Amino acid sequence: SESNILRAFEAGWGGVVTKTIGLHPVVNVVGPKTKFLRADADSPRLSMKKRPGAALHSSWNWELISDKTLDWWVPRLGRIKAAFPDRVLVASIMAGSGNDTELRHWQKLAVACQEQGCDALELNLSCPHMDRPDMGSNVGRDKELVSIVTKVVKEIAKIPVWAKLTPSTTDIVVEARGALLGGADAIVSSNTFTSLPLIDPETLEFEVNVDGLVSTGGLGGPAILPLSLAKMSQLTQAFPDKSFSGIGGISTFAHALNYFLLGCGTVQVCTAAMLDAAVGPTVIRELTNGLRQFLDANAAKGWRRVDDFRGTRRDRVVAQSKIRRPGEKDYRGGYEAEGYAQEDIATRTT
Repeated sequence: SESNILRAFEAGWGGVVTKTIGLHPVVNVVGPKTKFLRADADSPRLSMKKRPGAALHSSWNWELISDKTLDWWVPRLGRIKAAFPDRVLVASIMAGSGNDTELRHWQKLAVACQEQGCDALELNLSCPHMDRPDMGSNVGRDKELVSIVTKVVKEIAKIPVWAKLTPSTTDIVVEARGALLGGADAIVSSNTFTSLPLIDPETLEFEVNVDGLVSTGGLGGPAILPLSLAKMSQLTQAFPDKSFSGIGGISTFAHALNYFLLGCGTVQVCTAAMLDAAVGPTVIRELTNGLRQFLDANAAKGWRRVDDFRGTRRDRVVAQSKIRRPGEKDYRGGYEAEGYAQEDIATRTT
């Protein structure tokens, strides 16, 4: 909402990505759109039920894009930029991709947002539970569609275009290549992971349901941090000279540092901010203080900003076959020295 974005900037955030804006309003399911899964410290129990001593495990949502129209958003985007001209306002947008008319809707959204002063456009190609086959992660799993949508937006964009990709794919590098071929200025990863809420063992009902029914939703929060880092590692190694924004499981600077060291120039926070007065005033203080302390501790290395240490651990992620074995001999994935297979064939044919 406009008020929450303004509150986020007042709290000290350098940028905000809007709720995904569509041309037409969507209708969300009744009841809760987002719930939080919690883990007990002294047992393996996982449940969305609030209870003393339980720690946050993850968030789960099945909310669609904004239920407000583009016409509702347009004046609010302008007011937000007027109030905070020095902050980064990124408009997240989504349209269909089934025909030329739908593709032109992407352009209409992009033009409207950039005319209100938005600093970048984030193409939502990754929501895991859109109810249309030509939207969200249904598009994000198709390299050609990712490329087409990105190119269509880049044709009219006067501001940077970021492509937000789905982690629910065989090889995220493939879709990233499609986005970059389409002209994307940056890649964003990861969106939430396709998932289901748990079934209550007492009631035998899903912990989130409507009339006993449930669909897949998106898993976010702390649980996806290692998963999202693996996706980001793949991306930054494949395209080390491109720009990346990391998202997934961040609530402290130590979490964000992982993304920076793997090659991200920016990071995004969602779940932790939602649980911190909806806009994360405590979270942003921890992030900025943590960065300041980290730079002070590493001043002797000449590190004065994120770019000075960005990507310095990217190349430490290698194929399993390159990890040292006890005998310290080169390891070749279970094979002996190169040529072993050919020697074996020669032996069998004599």
